[in-house]
Amino acid sequence: MTTFFMFGKYSVESLKKISGKRTQSAVNLIKKFGGKTEGMYALLGKTDLVFITTFPRIEQAMKASVGLSKLTGISFTTSPALPIKEFDKIMTKV
Repeated sequence: MTTFFMFGKYSVESLKKISGKRTQSAVNLIKKFGGKTEGMYALLGKTDLVFITTFPRIEQAMKASVGLSKLTGISFTTSPALPIKEFDKIMTKV
């Protein structure tokens, strides 16, 4: 499983629909595409939300990212992430 950070930015319309029910719908959608929600955080600043998720393949993460945008009206940018130990191991070959 690969870790993905999903950064969200609210639209004016999506702000009006904030609810625990919508959050649970988002978790269910991630699960539908084979993912697991490891954490969800509200932020202050340039980004409003970050979801920490895992997916078996990048294609599933892409489907979930687009699906979340369609479901919530929140714009998501999704990035794969590596633990630093893995990153350091890969970089020894550079």
